[in-house]
Amino acid sequence: VQLVESGGGLVQPGGSLRLSCAASGSIFSSNRMGWYRQAPGKQRELVAAFTSGGSTNYAETVKGRFTISRDNAKNTVYLQMNSLKPEDTAVYYCRLAQSTYVYWGQGTQVTVSS
Repeated sequence: VQLVESGGGLVQPGGSLRLSCAASGSIFSSNRMGWYRQAPGKQRELVAAFTSGGSTNYAETVKGRFTISRDNAKNTVYLQMNSLKPEDTAVYYCRLAQSTYVYWGQGTQVTVSS
């Protein structure tokens, strides 16, 4: 399984970005995909993810601003990020879990700064 993220970059506070994560390889329909982030000097944390039942979980800090979605036909998950804040600056990682395995993408940098 390979995960390829795209869509990161530099954006001003209040701006928007859309991240994409395309999965390839042996993908099960029961997989769970999501987004995590890691800021300098901090632990990696959940941003948003799909549960095994298909519902979504969001970190409290991004609720109402970020939206996770997916295109099952393309094995792709998206993260729409609106009203970005400087504290959203981090490397964003895509994660796929299936069976007993967990896979991570290489990460994409998101920098929110004026």
